[in-house]
Amino acid sequence: MVTYNRRDLLAEALAAVHAQTRAPDTVVVVDNASTDGTGELVRERFRSVDLVTLGRNAGGAGGFAAGLSRALARDADLVWLMDDDTVPEAGALAALLDARAGCPGDERPTLVASRVVWTDGRDHPMNTPRQKPRASRRERTAAATVGCVPIRSASFVSLLVDGAAARERGLPIADYFLWNDDFEFTTRLLRGRRGLLCPASVVVHKTRTFASTDADPGERFFFEVRNKVWTFTRSSGLAPLERLLYAGSTVRRWVRTLARSRDRATLRRELWRGLAAGFRTRPRPTEAVLADAAGVGRVPPPVAPT
Repeated sequence: MVTYNRRDLLAEALAAVHAQTRAPDTVVVVDNASTDGTGELVRERFRSVDLVTLGRNAGGAGGFAAGLSRALARDADLVWLMDDDTVPEAGALAALLDARAGCPGDERPTLVASRVVWTDGRDHPMNTPRQKPRASRRERTAAATVGCVPIRSASFVSLLVDGAAARERGLPIADYFLWNDDFEFTTRLLRGRRGLLCPASVVVHKTRTFASTDADPGERFFFEVRNKVWTFTRSSGLAPLERLLYAGSTVRRWVRTLARSRDRATLRRELWRGLAAGFRTRPRPTEAVLADAAGVGRVPPPVAPT
């Protein structure tokens, strides 16, 4: 679980994790250099938690890279990734594990994602996994047998990841800082492999508003643009045809975001900044980005999917 200056939400999320009908064997919290007493809260109220305190705010991308690295260093076979404003229902983890275990060996998924709802019970538009296009009948049937559907990508809001696959294909790219790090990571893990959305596993994502990813992002639009360009031009997660399809969908979403914005001047500025940074630079190695992060294990290098 990655956190930054959301002490009260973190406490609620951790309490829900510890109250699972099948609780995790170990809980790792990555504190992204919070200044609101988050570290003290964890040490005082959740003493069994493995707390990793970063020397600076490395963003969601750096936080999840650091946390997953720590979990893999502890020989985790499965890792449940989660935001600090996510409150899982009591059976959320058990449902993810049951879905995975219910698949035969050759159909065993690399990752299983939860159904994400907002505080009023509606499906959260910000965290809808992308269903896998052209999934085979065998794959769809195997998924349906355990009450799931095949997916091509998912968000870090609640995601069960196979440790061996993460060791093989690498961590989230820390230099993304925020946005699209989960899209790049999950498409990289799932290329040529199987992923599932498990509707029986439900978590509540306590965002301030009920909004999708095309809500007015302000200056953060830079990260959306730069990181998407990095994903389409630098990542091994997408096949050539997928790059074209997702790029077309992304451009349409950017146009929609600009059209709805109340501050188009800021978005236009960040659009051009993001495009320039995306095409002129490439993300730094995650190990270099996290070099000043205390308590992080060795960062395994990514391996390109074949």
